[in-house]
Amino acid sequence: MNAVLIAVTLMLALSLSRIHVVISILISAVIGGLCGGLTLAKTIAAFNGGLGGGAGIALSYALLGAFALALAESGLPHAMADGLTKLSQKSSNSQRVKWGILLAVLAVSISSQNLLPIHIAFIPLLIPPLLYTLAKYKLDRRALACVMTFGLITPYMLFPVGFGEIFLKQILLGSIAKSGLDASQVNVMHAMALPALGMMIGLLTAVFVTYRKPRQYNIDALKAVEREDIRYSLRSISVAITAMVVTFIVQLLADSMLLGALAGFAICVVGGAVPWRNADSVFSEGMKMMAGIGLIMIAASGFAEVLKATGDVASLVEQSAGWIGNSKALAAFLMLLVGLIVTLGIGSSFSTVPILATIYVPLAMKLGFSPEAIVCLVGTAGALGDAGSPASDSTLGPTAGLNIDGQHNHMWDTVVPTFLHYNLPLMAFGWVAVMVL
Repeated sequence: MNAVLIAVTLMLALSLSRIHVVISILISAVIGGLCGGLTLAKTIAAFNGGLGGGAGIALSYALLGAFALALAESGLPHAMADGLTKLSQKSSNSQRVKWGILLAVLAVSISSQNLLPIHIAFIPLLIPPLLYTLAKYKLDRRALACVMTFGLITPYMLFPVGFGEIFLKQILLGSIAKSGLDASQVNVMHAMALPALGMMIGLLTAVFVTYRKPRQYNIDALKAVEREDIRYSLRSISVAITAMVVTFIVQLLADSMLLGALAGFAICVVGGAVPWRNADSVFSEGMKMMAGIGLIMIAASGFAEVLKATGDVASLVEQSAGWIGNSKALAAFLMLLVGLIVTLGIGSSFSTVPILATIYVPLAMKLGFSPEAIVCLVGTAGALGDAGSPASDSTLGPTAGLNIDGQHNHMWDTVVPTFLHYNLPLMAFGWVAVMVL
């Protein structure tokens, strides 16, 4: 049996059984490597060789955690919570405030991919201060996870700007061109419109159907995390807001979450929002807060390297091509399914597309798919699995913001909801799009 299928299935099964994701990844990497014909020594060597690929993002996460805790020390979360409380008290319709917050989070999530391409950096800064108010409204955090994941994925697979310019033009069209098809004249927005519509339907289903009912959270647990003994002043709030603005600017100019978070933390300390005597402890505690997410990213990078080392990623694609025959409908379905499996394991759509395009493009051309259909096929196959992967930053990011008080499980409250609400409609709408284009 294919080593990629074994490793990914085992990793998902262990994670869903509430075994820590890092342990699940380690076990699955070893089993996958051995099943793929690698010796134990080569498997470990491949895993170790891939760890460096996730180190940069892990360190960025850790520094973002330190910056987020510095903002908490400034009193900004309490100021936001107090402001929202007053707003809800003044409003004749408290539900309007709740939906307003959801829409604001959706807008920021979408903007993080294009207008303000900071990706997941906004989550640990924006989401924790909102949780106290949303807990009072009994908003199901799974709905909020789906909102953020939609905003982190759909823009890059539809709009060719920001991260979308990288995914659609550089990676997708570039990989297709290298595989023998000039698709430069294809309108990528038109090709990906139906799959994006599937994502939209998944979002609406999650917010208005699946997770519409109130969900109770422990307010005391949130209060303990927010440390209500902290007082804030106009000066501390001004310093915190300045630090956030500088963080975003530095990240945009330097293209580095790490430098942006470091600059923001430094401003909080220099500006007095974090007392100098507390700076070291705040930095350490903040890094600890995000350490788990960072370890998952590092382990996932090693896991992906083991899968590549087995050679069974390409083998899985080639095997699916052998099952297809001359059926375009079956071809489209199997190629999308394989894309889902590969991305679930690797955790990155951007890394999956070049792997898939090598086999998919010649096969799709042979079967008579149009250039627009091929762009849609490869693009959707790559995007599938970004939502719902335990190792994707599109799921790890939302969990980092929603689980500050230990009341949001990564697998059952982020991974499973986003998998069901996005991968299933994306698969269906992607298949329809490929067949009609």
